[in-house]
Amino acid sequence: MKNLIVLIGLSFLGLALFSDTAMAAEGADALSTGGGLKGIGGGLAAGLAVVGAGIGIGRIGGGAVESIARQPEMAGTIGTNMIITAALVEGVALFAVVVGLLAIL
Repeated sequence: MKNLIVLIGLSFLGLALFSDTAMAAEGADALSTGGGLKGIGGGLAAGLAVVGAGIGIGRIGGGAVESIARQPEMAGTIGTNMIITAALVEGVALFAVVVGLLAIL
């Protein structure tokens, strides 16, 4: 799990640095406008949003499985509530990733 978090963070950092390099190749002076730091900040924000969503959905799933193990007759209700809550977490994470990626552009 720890390796996955590091991989996600490094890939967003690489995306931020790659976009900054592409801007510099086009002739824009990225360092004087703060483009590099803006890209790193956007990449870190998007990466942290993904990590937070992964942790949240993992906890939701774990809690749902424990609840179903304790009361198997409530599996349908618990499963429905789990999916609704996971969708809300994913929606917030998606907005955070989009905002983080917009900071890069």
